[in-house]
Amino acid sequence: MTPLLEGVGIALTSLRAHKLRAALTILGVAIGVMVVMVIGALIAGFDKGLSGMLASLGPKTFYVGRFWGGTQHEDPDDPNPWRRRPPLTVAEAERLEALPSIAFVVVDENGSADIQFENRQVGAVSIQGRDADWPKVAGGDISPGRSFSALEDVANARVVVLNEKLAGQLFEERDPIGRRVKIAGLPYDVIGVYHPPTGLFGEGDQVEAFIPYGTLVKHVPYWPGWLDFFVAPEDTVPIQRAIDDVTVALRSMRGLRPGEPSTFDVVTQDRYLQAVDSMTIMFRIVMFALSSVGLMVGGIGVVAIMMISVTERTREIGVRKALGATKREILWQFLVEAATLTLVGGIVGMILGGAIAYTIGAVSPVPAYVPISSIVVALAAAAFTGVLFGLYPANRAARLDPVEALRYE
Repeated sequence: MTPLLEGVGIALTSLRAHKLRAALTILGVAIGVMVVMVIGALIAGFDKGLSGMLASLGPKTFYVGRFWGGTQHEDPDDPNPWRRRPPLTVAEAERLEALPSIAFVVVDENGSADIQFENRQVGAVSIQGRDADWPKVAGGDISPGRSFSALEDVANARVVVLNEKLAGQLFEERDPIGRRVKIAGLPYDVIGVYHPPTGLFGEGDQVEAFIPYGTLVKHVPYWPGWLDFFVAPEDTVPIQRAIDDVTVALRSMRGLRPGEPSTFDVVTQDRYLQAVDSMTIMFRIVMFALSSVGLMVGGIGVVAIMMISVTERTREIGVRKALGATKREILWQFLVEAATLTLVGGIVGMILGGAIAYTIGAVSPVPAYVPISSIVVALAAAAFTGVLFGLYPANRAARLDPVEALRYE
């Protein structure tokens, strides 16, 4: 430990003696580490937020739709393969729900309409038409009030659950439960206020209303053909078995022969995560490229400052060698000095990057989370840069002839 501590002490003394050139070297390393910290924090925050969002759906819930954007096209020349696929239907959802391996199926259809209460109106509200089981897969909670019941669902009752932002815009501080609003000109009774889970990019800030599926189809303008399902297996049933049962049942209902491609997509949470990971690869490449440039600039600065240091301390090296210091000890001293120089830059970059990531997470809906692994990697990269780029000056110092070094003026 003594040579290590001596090397660190000499490095800090050198930093204090040559503040400007050391600051320029530290700045290059700090920029590279800062970029690693910020982009790594954004990616880690995105992954953490996505995992939390998917966990709110239930770990085994999967999606069945007419077409999912992450699917490989059956015909590369056809940019819209969904056109050749028949829409999913409520009858198919009921058949799937009757399977022994399936606990329930939530149908989901989207529309848009204006919502009015007294003299207040909110335009182009997203209207979600779902069945009574939808709170089981949506996450969040409904308070005050409740969701619509299975009986209200079957009866196509004109009842509505507003999300908290929409309820605030329409009613402000008043209790919305039991009041009547108009959706697309027809009256609906407000029975609940939905508090959604935290979204990845502030999705909970949009205004939404939830009504029974049959009510939406009957009374609200919507784009037909895009009904999709959220399927929840029984607790004791493995997810792959449930997926196989659903796939076989849907193919049978649609009269598809063996070898024919399916006219629907089944998407698990793992598959969704894989698609998201493929999208974040570009961000990781950018992070690596930018941080490499910053660290390379810092590394070049390390070579320059260490070469100057070796030249200035030639007599010192000669004295140490004359007193018995070996080549390894001289090499170690200058490597520790170079690593200390870049490590200081790494610490500065880590502090700046962490502060920027925290600020982004605090003032915007973009999630930012700094994992311990990012800190370790950033500091390790900074120290490695010092060792790598300090190797040449350190080796040159270690190979100096002691007699010539003592004569150096």
